[in-house]
Amino acid sequence: MSEPVTSPLLALIKEKGMIDDLQFEEVQAEHGRNNKPMYQILQDFGIMDMDTQLQIQADYIGTEVVSLTNREFTPEILKAVPASTAKMYQCMPVAVFGNTIQIALVEALDPARVDELGFVIKKDLQLVVADPVQIQKAIEKHYADDGGDSFSDILKELGKDKGIAADAAAAAETENAAILADIANDVPIVRFVNLVLFQAVQDRASDIHFEPFEDEFKIRYRVDGALYEMAPPPKHLALPVVSRIKVMANLNISERRLPQDGRVTFNLGDRTIDLRVSTLPTQFGESVVLRVLDRAAVNLEIESLGFPKYLYDYVLDVIQRPNGIFVVTGPTGCGKTTTLYSCLRRVNTIDSKLLTAEDPVEYDIEGIMQVAINDAAGMTFSKSLRSFLRQDPDVIMVGEMRDLETAQISIQASLTGHLVLSTLHTNDAPGAVTRLVDMGVEPFLISSTMMGVLGQRLVRTICKKCRTPFEPTESQLSLLNLSPHDLGEKVFYYGRGCSNCNDTGYKGRRGIYELLNINEPIRALINERAPTVVLRQKAVELGMITLREDGLRGIFDGDTTIEEVVKYT
Repeated sequence: MSEPVTSPLLALIKEKGMIDDLQFEEVQAEHGRNNKPMYQILQDFGIMDMDTQLQIQADYIGTEVVSLTNREFTPEILKAVPASTAKMYQCMPVAVFGNTIQIALVEALDPARVDELGFVIKKDLQLVVADPVQIQKAIEKHYADDGGDSFSDILKELGKDKGIAADAAAAAETENAAILADIANDVPIVRFVNLVLFQAVQDRASDIHFEPFEDEFKIRYRVDGALYEMAPPPKHLALPVVSRIKVMANLNISERRLPQDGRVTFNLGDRTIDLRVSTLPTQFGESVVLRVLDRAAVNLEIESLGFPKYLYDYVLDVIQRPNGIFVVTGPTGCGKTTTLYSCLRRVNTIDSKLLTAEDPVEYDIEGIMQVAINDAAGMTFSKSLRSFLRQDPDVIMVGEMRDLETAQISIQASLTGHLVLSTLHTNDAPGAVTRLVDMGVEPFLISSTMMGVLGQRLVRTICKKCRTPFEPTESQLSLLNLSPHDLGEKVFYYGRGCSNCNDTGYKGRRGIYELLNINEPIRALINERAPTVVLRQKAVELGMITLREDGLRGIFDGDTTIEEVVKYT
């Protein structure tokens, strides 16, 4: 697991002896837990007030502290830094003298960031120090209306830039890494890629797709599970943009025939965003997908998963047990890992050792040993699990039970007194049992170790700002097997679409769940190798609430729509 990065501000205070080791570790841990800004944590813990923090930074850089409240920002000053750059780097121009800009940054102590900023705006920078909250307010106030059109501005600028088109054409013919690196570090390209990433994080996108086709180059964001297309950039930008991303992810920039995987960590103001990068060679160039892992956007608390009361109580009980297997199942991208991480966070106490095997590790969690699976290097799930048992763990999380060997070792681990959490790809909770039997696991081993299976899906939630009640038609109700008589006084809602939700009618997602509790009657059926249908019928008889029924709860609560529930269940 990667070490938490020490913030430059915290390192400076420690160097000056203004914080002791215990406070240093507490602040570091708090920062790792919730990604809160360092200046905020230092104030919250009563270690240092804002004025002292600013003065220390100014003394260290050799500059002055300025106040941004009631300050005059002329059009000339604001023009010195483009809106997208101000937001991306969380900086505010304060004054302009010829080719030098006096500028205040939220992260003033990060030299690499200051260098990159100077490179992007092609001016000499003179740093001043200001209150980060004032900087953010000034950016919001003075660059508020400028965010939307700067994307099209940059596209226009890039479309007109004949030099980039010529360089891109020349670079397409070469394998020379130096030429490709030069074009990837072109200022307009750097600004464009930064803006795409910034926009994606602002829009809460989970993935960014860069897709080259014969005559065009598409960029699409996945928000709440649905893909949206951005204004497409000129076709010749495909190679420079993809090369820029590969430079950021430390991938081999001249290798364009094999898929590659990497990671990018970039700072957006005072937040750290991780991106998982995957490249795939296609007929017309490399297709790149970035998975956005924004810790600030994911709340890893069990309470935030939206479990109904019975399920919340059940899960809390299961994860406190000393041994057994608990499986979460569902298709790719339905939040299985988030659910398991939330369970791990809950049992992550001083007196227990937690180990995870993941492919790849999505979020670094303080206090948990996380192992990345690497099949190419021979580090498989089964191999890592074998060594886990020699590491004396209490709780083990297996990213996915893919094969018989992994499933058998997981069962072995639970029989020898470990709690095992894992995921499976099946359509519903009862299907998980049959999947394990199909893999070749003995039914008596499943029935004796498995405690429960949680099936889940994510449905989009209706935007709160434009939620509107409506009367469902009979054909809509028939999709849910409901008749108008079943409804009583229940109200149905849909999202009209507004600026808050980009006219989609949806904002955010919530889980719908079904829980198969492995009790005696179910165990008997597992031992008889009963098919999924029989298991399912028995579970429903015993009171299992299915995904569809839990989806109805979401519809009646006014959280989601009929279309979403029908689509996912």
